[in-house]
Amino acid sequence: MPKARSKLEFIPPTFNPFLLKIAHWSLPIVQRVRIQPWLPAGISEIETINVKTLVKLYSQFQQGKIRFLMAFRHCEVDDPICGMYLLAQALPSVARQQGIALQLPINTHFLYDRGMPIWAGAWLGKLFSQWGGIPVHRGKPLDLIAIKTAREILLNGKFPLVVAPEGATNGHSEIVSPLEPGVAQLSFWCASDLAKASRNEAVMIVPIAIQYHYIRPQWKKLDWLLGKLEVDCGLPRQKRDRFDTNNREDFYYQRLFKLGEYLLTEMEEFYRRFYHRSIPKVELTDPEEKITVRLKTLLNIALEVGEEYFALEPKGTVIERCRRLEEAGWTYIYREDITDINTLSPLHHGLADWIAQEATLRMKNMRLVESFVAVTGNYVKAKPSFDRFAETSLILFDLVARIKGKKMPRRPRLGWRKARVSVGEAISVSDRYLVYQQSRQAAKKEVAKLTQDLYIALKEMIK
Repeated sequence: MPKARSKLEFIPPTFNPFLLKIAHWSLPIVQRVRIQPWLPAGISEIETINVKTLVKLYSQFQQGKIRFLMAFRHCEVDDPICGMYLLAQALPSVARQQGIALQLPINTHFLYDRGMPIWAGAWLGKLFSQWGGIPVHRGKPLDLIAIKTAREILLNGKFPLVVAPEGATNGHSEIVSPLEPGVAQLSFWCASDLAKASRNEAVMIVPIAIQYHYIRPQWKKLDWLLGKLEVDCGLPRQKRDRFDTNNREDFYYQRLFKLGEYLLTEMEEFYRRFYHRSIPKVELTDPEEKITVRLKTLLNIALEVGEEYFALEPKGTVIERCRRLEEAGWTYIYREDITDINTLSPLHHGLADWIAQEATLRMKNMRLVESFVAVTGNYVKAKPSFDRFAETSLILFDLVARIKGKKMPRRPRLGWRKARVSVGEAISVSDRYLVYQQSRQAAKKEVAKLTQDLYIALKEMIK
């Protein structure tokens, strides 16, 4: 059972080049078999595109001509493996081909969710720290320690900074979630800090997209996964003649659609009965559109359940609401008002544990939303590829596993995958800084415009 803890301390970055070398040496193994959370990554090939642009930027960075951020798409938990491959193998190789000598080691600082060492273990925070990571509380309006550290690294750090502008994984290689404004704001702050220091380096943002593709579709494994989900839900397992390849995609689509519709209906009834929510019927004829509207309504209700408990206003985007709920839950579990949890009396310790358990349960509503933020009713039907079947089925697997009480569900592997890492053209922040500094209103507009331009760049890089 969850227990109350002392407050979450900031984990400062303390770069250790030896640990980075170990990570680079072990990359070919980790690429195929991910050690944590104890399931295979299953990436047999990583293709990199337009790496020469990144080589040029690193060269200019090391010469003191520019400062830059890398805005990585973050659709899956395996993305860091692809990012490390880009820096450890692809970048040095292309640099040698171009006759450009880069200073070693080639690395980045990066922002990561402070919650990761909570669910994966404290060892992960120590490891990230020695790789140059900066933990950030995503739900705080201003995580001042993280922001101050990131700004200092952007201004004077030995390496560039990596940020995932989507804020969380969405499980879809072909959908870019709405971006958070943090990347744009950090880049403008860097330009401002450089101006105050009378330095003339240019500030750039480099969009980097990651996509995954199953090399040989394993329909038999997909059939097994859908069958497992059907059994877990108490539904009859659908069977099909394995030698009949006609209308195969339609069969699996109908099967996936029925499974998703059943889960949606059960969750609607769950919130009606036990949280006393009124969920109106959707009067639409198109089944995919109907599913999308029902899902959006359900996720909003799930967020409201958590928000009402923590006395939060339901404002902002779905991702922003998720982040605030997460932070509120942490304040009930990781108590900043208690210096040492072990000094509490048994009575007060019991009460603290009680509220920590309650907060953990309420946060489950947010986890449901977090998993389904990018899911729509027409994603698979619009392009019934094995990749999209697999992505959506695995999202449903995560939902069922969490409801069953699995803390770190072991995702089944549906075949070997190929990853594609595409480096986009750099976006100049310095060219926009003159307008940004004119007024507070101008700054807000420029942050929004830069965020939108970055979103368009990432979206256009998806094939």
